[in-house]
Amino acid sequence: MNPHLTTALDLANRSVPVLPLRAGKVPFGNCPTCRDNACGGRPNMKNPGPCTCPRPCHAWAAATTDRATLTGPEWSSCWKQAAAVAWHPGGIGLTVVDLDHADAVTWGRRTLPATRTVPTARGEHWIYRGAMFSVNAVRDGVDIKSTMVYARWLGPGTGTMTALPDTVRALIVKKPSPVRPVRPVTVTVPSGGGECRHRTPVYLERGIAMAEQRITAATSGVHATVYRTFLAVLSAHGRCGCLTDAHAARLFAAAQTRGESPRHCTDAWSNARTALGM
Repeated sequence: MNPHLTTALDLANRSVPVLPLRAGKVPFGNCPTCRDNACGGRPNMKNPGPCTCPRPCHAWAAATTDRATLTGPEWSSCWKQAAAVAWHPGGIGLTVVDLDHADAVTWGRRTLPATRTVPTARGEHWIYRGAMFSVNAVRDGVDIKSTMVYARWLGPGTGTMTALPDTVRALIVKKPSPVRPVRPVTVTVPSGGGECRHRTPVYLERGIAMAEQRITAATSGVHATVYRTFLAVLSAHGRCGCLTDAHAARLFAAAQTRGESPRHCTDAWSNARTALGM
C-alpha cells in the first residue's frame, strides 16, 4: 500500500481528518464538478454542511476520517501522486503554532507554555488542545493553523499536549485600521432572567443567512462589505454567547467566495471585535 495512504488511514483511525498533498505542500486541484468552487465549497449559504463531492477538491474541507473515501477510486490517483499527508487541526479541536525558523522557536520557548512539539525542516510545530481562527504571519516566522486550514503531518511529536493559552489567542487580535475609522457602536445586551432572544434558532439562522447573502451579493467594495457585515453580526449576536465557530466559518466561507483571503477575513473579524470592545 502507498506509504502516505497508510499514514492517512492510521491517522483516520485515531479520528484525525486527513488529505493528500502533492509536491510543494499543495492540495490537489478542484475536480471537474467543483471547478472554480462552483458548489460553494464548505460551508455555503444554501448548504452549511460539507461539500458532498468525494474528491479532495477543497483543501482543508476535504480532510476526512472516512476510510471508504480515503481508499475509494476517486482518491486513488491522488495517493499515487501524493508527496505528503496533511491534517486539519481545527477538525479535531487542536491548534498548531508553526514556528518557521530558529528565531521564532526561541521566541516560542521564551513566550509560550510548553506543549507537544514536532520538529519541522526549519523550526517546530507546537500543538495545543483547543481550536481558534487561523492566521498566517502573526509575527515574524509564526503562523497559527487551526480552523479552515491544513498542516502537513510530520509525526506525533513529543511532550504533553496542553490547553491553548490566551497568549496564542491574543496573537490574532489586531488594532482597527487607521485608514478605516469606525464610529462607536452601541450594543444592547438583553437583561433579566429570560432566555436570550438571539438563541432562538430561527432568529439566529435568519441573521447568519442574511449576512451570507449580503456578502455573496457584493459586486464591488467587497472588503468594506465583509467588514460591515461582520460588525453587524457581532453587534447583534456577539455579546450573549450565540455565535459559534460554525457560524463564523459560514461567514468566512461566504467572504472567500467573493475573493477574500482567510487572512483578510480574520483581520476584518478581529477589527470588528475591537471596534465593539470585545
